[in-house]
Parts: sequence; structure tokens; C-alpha cells
Amino acid sequence: MSTLLYIESSPRKERSTSIKIAQEFLEVFRAHNTDCNITTLDLWSMNLPEFTDERINAKYKVLHGKEHSPQEKEAWDEVSHFVDGFKAADYYLFSLPMWNFSIPYKLKHFIDIITQPGLTFSYSPETGYQGLVTGKPCTVIYSRGGEYASEQTAPLDYQKTYFEFLLSFIGFTNIQSIILDGTLGAPEVKETNIASAMAQAKTIAQSMR
Repeated sequence: MSTLLYIESSPRKERSTSIKIAQEFLEVFRAHNTDCNITTLDLWSMNLPEFTDERINAKYKVLHGKEHSPQEKEAWDEVSHFVDGFKAADYYLFSLPMWNFSIPYKLKHFIDIITQPGLTFSYSPETGYQGLVTGKPCTVIYSRGGEYASEQTAPLDYQKTYFEFLLSFIGFTNIQSIILDGTLGAPEVKETNIASAMAQAKTIAQSMR
């Protein structure tokens, strides 16, 4: 049985537009993939591992090809187990609001856990960095209060630009984006944008089989 992993990063739940679009996506996806298991990670209800001194030391040991101490190994094993769970999925869906032109800190914490040498990326002087999470489709739903499509506002978008870079860094190449702008705008603009994002979510979900 295949698995879709949905990572939810808004704490607003029923008031969240990014979650609203994600739920539409999942409903359509589920109807077309009845044999696929859907797992949700609500980052606001999870006890994410802290990146302690032992884990940072363990990370550098991996980068330099050195052996872990018993304490470092225990700390690194917890990270490895967490990342293995992430990599086990066949499909990925993220929903994220824009916070201060970027991403919620809970999602940044999640990224800092999964972006690890030997687990989601490798490095060598000859080939540089290589992502290890490959061949898997990923859909990302971005919700933003303002509009970021103009020449003046596009440079302020550190949400999509940063997150897509991180996804590509760890190996994702098949990334589809659903962008919902203007959620703090006039009601008629907001509703039009939501309807457009809903339609895009349905189309993408229907194509994933």
C-alpha cells in the first residue's frame, strides 16, 4: 500500500485557508487513490526532537566521517528514526501560511530535523550536494495575506522561494505549487482566489495516481 504524508503547519485549524485547500486536495486524492494510506503530521501537536548539543556534534561527525560517541549515537538515532518515517512516504503534501514573509517556526523546526547529511542529502568535493529524497511527487499549498506576484512585491516572498529551495536541496524535483494570495484583501478577492486554489488542488489531486 502506498502512503501520502500530509504535513500541516498552521495552528488555526478550521480558520486556516491553507488547511481548507489541503482538505479539498485530500478528499479528491482519497477518492482516486482508495488503496493509499494518508498520514497527517500536525506540527503543532507533535513533540519534535530538539536539536541538542549532542545532535549537532553527531551531525558534524557524519559530515567528517567520524565515529559517534554512545551519547551522540543515541541522539542521532532518534533523528534518523524521525527522518526514516518522513522518507517512507510515496506522496507528499504540505500546507503552510506565510508568517513574517517566510514560514511558521514549527515548520522551520521540522526542516531543521529532516535536512541531515547521510539521511536526506549527501556531499562530496567532486559532485557537491546531492538530494537523497528522489522520485516522489510533492504538492505545496502556500497561503499569504498579501499579493506577491508583482515586480515590487515578489522579492518579499521568502516563503515559497525558501521552502522550494529546501525541498529541491533534499532531492524533490516533482514539486507542484498552489498559491493562495490576498487572504487579507477584500472579501470578493479572497473568495475568488480561494475558488481558484480549490480548483487547482482538485486538478493536481486527480492527476496523482
